[in-house]
Amino acid sequence: MEIEKLVRAQREFFRSGATLETRFRLDALGKLERAIVAHEGELNAALLADLGKSRTEGYMCEVGLTLSELSYVRAHLRSWAKERRRPTPLAQFCAKSFTLCVPYGVTLIMSPWNYPILLTLEPLVGAIAAGNCCMVKPSAYSPATSAVLAKLLGECFAPEYVAVVTGGRAENAALLEQTFDYIFFTGSVAVGKLVMEKAARSLTPVTLELGGKSPVIIDETANLPVAARRLVFGKYLNCGQTCVAPDYVLVHESVHDRLLALVRQEITRQFGEKPLENPDYGKMVNEKHFRRVLGLIDRSKLAFGGEAAEKTLQIAPTVLTDVTTDDAVMGEEIFGPVLPLIRYRELGEALDFIRSRPTPLALYLFTSSRAVEKRVLRAVPFGGGCVNDTVIHLATSAMGFGGMGASGMGSYHGRKSFDTFSHEKSIVRKYTFLDLPLRYQPYTALKERIIRLFLR
Repeated sequence: MEIEKLVRAQREFFRSGATLETRFRLDALGKLERAIVAHEGELNAALLADLGKSRTEGYMCEVGLTLSELSYVRAHLRSWAKERRRPTPLAQFCAKSFTLCVPYGVTLIMSPWNYPILLTLEPLVGAIAAGNCCMVKPSAYSPATSAVLAKLLGECFAPEYVAVVTGGRAENAALLEQTFDYIFFTGSVAVGKLVMEKAARSLTPVTLELGGKSPVIIDETANLPVAARRLVFGKYLNCGQTCVAPDYVLVHESVHDRLLALVRQEITRQFGEKPLENPDYGKMVNEKHFRRVLGLIDRSKLAFGGEAAEKTLQIAPTVLTDVTTDDAVMGEEIFGPVLPLIRYRELGEALDFIRSRPTPLALYLFTSSRAVEKRVLRAVPFGGGCVNDTVIHLATSAMGFGGMGASGMGSYHGRKSFDTFSHEKSIVRKYTFLDLPLRYQPYTALKERIIRLFLR
């Protein structure tokens, strides 16, 4: 009942028109920015408690990216919120055509545990910028961070404007029984399907940011030392608990052994001889995921790593070789620090392998060939990705981020976030000093000839 009351209060506040003013939205974004800075220490401590994230990684991948997004949106919001002039067809002379972006109303943001700050606040920035009220539901799997976010947002905003609902499955279910004007969900494919099913009852539009097994292709022309360094960074960031983490590597057979040796070197270089003793190396979010990921490691195919610490829920950076589609590690999204290597002989073989599986959220290609780059980017469906790097394509407000097919629908970041949480109205303002009679009956041959001339 409390959730129902919050939704009703937000709907009443939205109808007051307070959020429609651009100044109101800018003030709200400014409050959020100041609150994040003021609570940075608490946010860092919460990330350490929930995921073992270091302060540097927490700022680089969560707090800093959120502040960057806020700065970008605040700088551009006034221009995004303005009417945009559009061409008027000759047949509609004399008139002015324009579009106007308006908020949906009361929105719901459901965020995951792996990047609990970034993936909660970045969508919220878009919802606020577009002029919506918002219900925020952070994950129960990151309780320390969820508590800080509830405190932070509670200090910034009245609950009839932005409200945080904490808890687990019961609260999720209660929220999805309400009618919202837009739902933004980040999480697993299974829960995404449930969200979409619930939203369909009231025809509520949704954005689904899901996941999947994001592939890496490394061909024989790649700069292997750079590829190994950037692959290790992207794969083991947040202990592999990243929706766009490289999930498996398709490597040309001629460079497989050299790549494997370089990956081993890079793991040691970046995390030390004993990664589980590295204070900046994180952990699995909980025991359930710890045991699930351990169960994906086939010891007969272990090329490097594999050590684990049950007490701290840590799994060392791990590499598997000679992996096949029958292996458990290829049967689900890994979401942990385990990297399978698969050899291929011809590029077409690698492309067919990827295309035969559900559409991934990301794809990474390491090559020096522009022809290969063009072929892969055009031939393979995926949400977004990088050429000669990993994961960084999401760290910009200048481009949208999102999946397609099994990896999701819709996108956000920067202008895309504003557009996601806005409805674009198309308006024609017709002037009254002239009223051409062509469209009115009775129709004549002359009218038809003129209409045909206009509509060529």
